[in-house]
Amino acid sequence: MTKFNSWIAALCGATALCALAAAPSLAQEKFTLRFNHVHSPTEPNAIGFTKWAKAVEARTKGGLKMEVFHSAQLGVEEDIIEQIRQGAAIGQNTDAARLGNYVPQLAVVNGPYFVESKEEAFKLGDLETIKKWEDELATKQGIKVVCSDWVQGKRNFYTNKPVRKPEDLSSLRIRTPPAPIWQESIRALGASPTAMSFGEIYPGLQQQAIDGAELVYPNITAGNLNEVLKYANETGHITLINFEVVSSAWFNKLPAEYQTALVEECRTAGREASAAMEEAGKTDREKLKSRGMTIVSDVDLAAFKAAGEKAYEKLNLKAARDQVYKELGR
Repeated sequence: MTKFNSWIAALCGATALCALAAAPSLAQEKFTLRFNHVHSPTEPNAIGFTKWAKAVEARTKGGLKMEVFHSAQLGVEEDIIEQIRQGAAIGQNTDAARLGNYVPQLAVVNGPYFVESKEEAFKLGDLETIKKWEDELATKQGIKVVCSDWVQGKRNFYTNKPVRKPEDLSSLRIRTPPAPIWQESIRALGASPTAMSFGEIYPGLQQQAIDGAELVYPNITAGNLNEVLKYANETGHITLINFEVVSSAWFNKLPAEYQTALVEECRTAGREASAAMEEAGKTDREKLKSRGMTIVSDVDLAAFKAAGEKAYEKLNLKAARDQVYKELGR
């Protein structure tokens, strides 16, 4: 072999080695997130989660794929959150009440009559105090809030007797999720809270283990709960704001552009779903009336709001609420 040919061979060998060394960086690593929620496939939030997943996959050109599981197919919410804390590539639709188990101040968002509209709720994620609590949740508890722009609407009490004032809830066992702010809120409003998963509500009512539930209208139609409940009492006591969470460890491994895509598309899909949820509430209200459910609209809201103050006092959340209100300009 001539010196020239030897030089060419060496150069080609070096080039090939360099190409091989660079190959892993040329092919971007792909990620998959399995996302769990309790809603039935036809509910606005369920449709919104699917839209979010498609938008993220399209924006990342398949680099980040979300597999959405409805009706709690992956398991109970509290168990999923614990898996998230351990670093699992799983996401969960949850609320401030459950997140308050890890950062107590964050539970204030789930307090009685905390916000007045979905537009006000959308502002929360940009407030410095909320960001501080979410940062603590991420760094100390391993739970990353992707966004909180999913507003299910105002929750009412659904019972088999009319409810117009807090005293009417006396002795009634009302199903609530198992979180302190939720339990104390329902207790402050006059009822006896009973922790129970969403899927247990229907049989729980049939077996008289509970006397009612507090939910939004689309939950009632989706679960056919009008078959076991007679009255929709429009207390509007909690505006339920959903938080979409993933593992901090998993999120931090994502390329920056994937992180941005996941967050921005979450907010977009959430606001669209919130508007759809609001409209669904109006539609389902009329649907339930046609099915024989009695709508109690002459509720003493002033009395309920006054009663709800006890929940903030009991959990020492008045200062947290006032700080958020200050930043909201209220």
